[in-house]
Amino acid sequence: MKSDLLDKASEIVTDPLVLVNLVSQRVKQLNSGRSPLVATRPSMGVADIALTEIIEGKIRLIHKDAP
Repeated sequence: MKSDLLDKASEIVTDPLVLVNLVSQRVKQLNSGRSPLVATRPSMGVADIALTEIIEGKIRLIHKDAP
């Protein structure tokens, strides 16, 4: 995972625990065969792809109201 991507993504999702959970969930999706939503390079890992998707606004956190 590249630290510059992490720094940029943490500006968007400011809570570190939420960012970790969001990236983790997306990594699981990518590893199970889902297609990346951004252009990728062979040197990119799945965490880098997930962070890039957050930075580019392709995935974002949706807040649900508690029941």
